[in-house]
Amino acid sequence: MNKNVVLQDLGLRDYKETWDFQEELFQETLAIKIKNRREETQVSTPNHFLFVEHPHVYTLGKSGDIGNLLVDEKVLAEKGAKFYKINRGGDITYHGPGQIVGYPILDLDNFFTDIHKYLRLLEEMVILTLAEYGVKAERSKGETGVWLDVGTPFARKICAMGVRASRWVTMHGFALNVNADLGYFDLMIPCGIKGKAVTSLNVELGKKEVDMDEVKQKLLKHFSQLFEAEIIN
Repeated sequence: MNKNVVLQDLGLRDYKETWDFQEELFQETLAIKIKNRREETQVSTPNHFLFVEHPHVYTLGKSGDIGNLLVDEKVLAEKGAKFYKINRGGDITYHGPGQIVGYPILDLDNFFTDIHKYLRLLEEMVILTLAEYGVKAERSKGETGVWLDVGTPFARKICAMGVRASRWVTMHGFALNVNADLGYFDLMIPCGIKGKAVTSLNVELGKKEVDMDEVKQKLLKHFSQLFEAEIIN
C-alpha cells in the first residue's frame, strides 16, 4: 500500500483546465488498477493532492437541480463567472478567489475502502484546522460539509464537499471559504439547501484577510495525520 501523496499547488487556475487535469490523474490511476487486475501484477498506484483557487465559477453535481442557480448566463457573464455541469455528487457549488479548493485523487485501496469514512475524515481535517483559529466547526446531520452553529437559526456553512469515486479512486473534493467574496453565494441556493447561510474564515475572525498558505499547511498537517499519509512536495 502506497501512502505517499504527491502535493501540487496550482495557484489560480481555470476550473475546466483543472477538471481536465484531475481527470487525467484519475484515469492514469484507474488504468494501473485495471492492468494489475487483468495481468495479476502489483504495480503501486499513485496518490495526489491538488490545491487550487478558481476564478468565479458555479458547478452543478450530477444529482443537482439547475433551479438552484438563481440567475441566467447573461448575469453570470456580467459577474465574470462561468458555469459547468460536472460528474461529482452533490448539488450546486460556487468557487472563487479567496477559497481554498482541495482535490485529493487517492486510491483508497492504499488507505481504506470506505467512502463514508473518507468524507468524514475530510470534514475532520477542516474541523481540526478551524479549531486552530478558535472557530468551533462541526458536521450537520445529513448535510455533507462543515458548518458553524448547527441546530440554531445562525447555522452557516464554511466548507462544501462533493466527490466522485470509481474502483476506490477519488476525485473532486472540498472548498473552504477563507477570504471568499460571499456576495457570489447570493446567486444560488448553496448545495440546494434553502434558508442556510454561508460564511468565510476571515468574516468569523473579523479580519480583512487570513493567510491562505498558513491555512493550507494546517490542512495538510491534519490530512497526513488522519490518513496516516506522507506528503511529498
